[in-house]
Amino acid sequence: MPTSGGAVTPESDLLNGRERRQLDIVRRWGTIGALLLTVGSLGGGAAPIYSPLYGVPVLGLFSRMPSVAMGVVWTGIFMIVSAWLALGRFVRPGRVRIVSRSQMDRTLLMWTVPLVFCVPMFSRDVYSYLAQCEIAARGLDPYELGPASALGVDHVLTRGVPNIWRETPAPYGPLFLAVGRVLAMITGDHVVSGVFVHRLLVLCGLAMIVWALPRLAARFGVSPVGALWLGALNPLVLFHIVIGVHNDGLALGLMLVGIELALRGLEPLRWWWITFGAATIVCAAMVKIPAMAALGFVGVLVARKLGGRIKHLLLVAAVMAAIAGVGVVVICLGTGFGFGWIETLNVASVVKSWMSPPTALGFMGGGLGILLSLGNHTDSMIALARLLSQGVSIVITVGLLWRTFKGRLKAMNALGAALGAILVLGPVLQPWYVLWAVLPMATAVIGPRFRAFAMVTSAVIAVILPPTGSAFDGRAYTVPQAVAGAVITFAVCVVLARKRVGPFLRSDAV
Repeated sequence: MPTSGGAVTPESDLLNGRERRQLDIVRRWGTIGALLLTVGSLGGGAAPIYSPLYGVPVLGLFSRMPSVAMGVVWTGIFMIVSAWLALGRFVRPGRVRIVSRSQMDRTLLMWTVPLVFCVPMFSRDVYSYLAQCEIAARGLDPYELGPASALGVDHVLTRGVPNIWRETPAPYGPLFLAVGRVLAMITGDHVVSGVFVHRLLVLCGLAMIVWALPRLAARFGVSPVGALWLGALNPLVLFHIVIGVHNDGLALGLMLVGIELALRGLEPLRWWWITFGAATIVCAAMVKIPAMAALGFVGVLVARKLGGRIKHLLLVAAVMAAIAGVGVVVICLGTGFGFGWIETLNVASVVKSWMSPPTALGFMGGGLGILLSLGNHTDSMIALARLLSQGVSIVITVGLLWRTFKGRLKAMNALGAALGAILVLGPVLQPWYVLWAVLPMATAVIGPRFRAFAMVTSAVIAVILPPTGSAFDGRAYTVPQAVAGAVITFAVCVVLARKRVGPFLRSDAV
């Protein structure tokens, strides 16, 4: 059961003078990495088809040197990831002195502000957002029409959408499209301003994450600054929420805020706080549907507060279902989009990627059938594997809910595990989906094994994705050249600054 209150209080002495100097070096190291990412994105990012940079003196030069630009980007990635690992030493559980909340907040600002001005990287999803929101702004139904059909194949916003998504309707919730419709009315078909206002939107999500994480951590007995380090300062947040402009940031922010608001109604029991928090979670789900899982775990905590009997669980389940139903109906009808989003939830499943375990199993089963001369049944095997895996994810989620109800698991740990199961066993898996599991668990897991696993997983995923968000057909040599140049450059930087920086680049943040 979470503790009452949620106020963030200092848990240790402040850093001494030597440690403050060390922290300053680590922060500046990461800031330089962020600046390199901003510069390198001019030629190594996922630039729009009609980029305004091409004809600009000096700035346009980067787009004609993709290997160099991506080398600069990867150098920045290495510097931010290494600085993040080094910063972890100052929030390690059991340490006598850890960084203060203000020091952590300043570090987040130092590393985030330069990234606000980056060209989008690691994904081209933001251009799909622009096109889908423009469709909504024109009064058309983005759940029925894709960008090519609604805007035309030659429209500037359609040209920025990856080919595979040009004919598909929007897979996002009506609340996101309603907000995006307003943004589209402001920016029109201007790509640069459109990207910027959508980045401001996900920064609002990041602000909500920063607000909620330390409060939830204090409730569940975890260091608030440790939760911020693993959550808000995670390189995956910086790279895929801030730079990549993914609306997952907005959904995660609303979900975490909703959980914190709902938990304020437990000590003492105040239903209006619980209802307000649950409604906020529903809003998060109307951006991205996986957030709805949080409603179940909040309900379990409320049922335990009422007495922890089955009748209490059934009562709270009915209340949460009513809140979810009313919230969904109000948002769907209030935005004018109706319930078309339900039919587009599986739009992303048209992509058959080996990154998704069920899809990979389907490919393997289909390949085995071909090898045994049983025919090519790959599509059927993929569909079957996906169906079975989704059933398994439901079973896992129900089991986690029950264990939380019995008090065997912390609610946030169970929520993170459930979201991880839902997304890993889903038809499509993207690298930034890791955040759906990491952020809730960052507020409640104390064990060093999880910390080490989350740290290593985040660092590895952060450095392996190409910044352009696209394939390199016909020029596969570009990535090895860029990575090799970045490794050499990073090594030279470490050698030149080894007396000050070297001791902090050891992987002993655990």
